Amino acid sequence: MSFIEVNGLKLEINEEGFLTDPQAWSREAAEALAASQEGLAALTPEHWAVIDIIREHYLKTSLAPMVRHICKTTGFPLRHVYELFPSGPAKGACKLAGLPKPDGCV
Repeated sequence: MSFIEVNGLKLEINEEGFLTDPQAWSREAAEALAASQEGLAALTPEHWAVIDIIREHYLKTSLAPMVRHICKTTGFPLRHVYELFPSGPAKGACKLAGLPKPDGCV
């Protein structure tokens, strides 16, 4: 296991860069993961729109949302979601939203 440091706290991440404890997530953790795991220099309001939808859905259902739900709710075409998160909605966006790695397709 590896760690990222956020506000002086060490947060454990697995070999794929996902937080091992989804409850340790914070906006600062998302920014640290974006930089260290996804190569994103900054998170834009569009990134946050996707991350917030994923978090909200996860907190209600304990599941990652389907990608069509993300697109419908944000109004972003799938292509744009992949532009925002080059490693994809399952790996990249869910990782930054603090979710465990989804088992299936999101």
